[in-house]
Amino acid sequence: QVQLVESGGGLVQPGGSLRLSCAAYGFTLGYSVIGWFRQAPGKEREGVSCISSSDGTYYADSVKGRFTISRDNANATVYLQMNSLKPEDTAVYYCAASTPFAHVCFISSYEYDYWGQGTQVTVSS
Repeated sequence: QVQLVESGGGLVQPGGSLRLSCAAYGFTLGYSVIGWFRQAPGKEREGVSCISSSDGTYYADSVKGRFTISRDNANATVYLQMNSLKPEDTAVYYCAASTPFAHVCFISSYEYDYWGQGTQVTVSS
């Protein structure tokens, strides 16, 4: 059974950092595309970043230079390191998986088959 479990969210002051984790179960993480998405209250879900099966990465303009996505295949986990956090980064963050092998990733939710339950990130002083 495919399952994704996010962790690492919390409350952080502006300018601070958090590292989100997405643990994968039931499929081979190393061959998959993983995306991170977020949804703030009253807003639509938006793509944040993704990593392809060959470790190509993509970032939304709003997080470029501040967020870094990485993969640890041995531990079947994908990370999202978030630095220089801003209040507008406050949202529930979700990871998602697309299991077919792909060299390129996209941060469109339609590309992904499996979703985690989300973890809350709040950036506030």
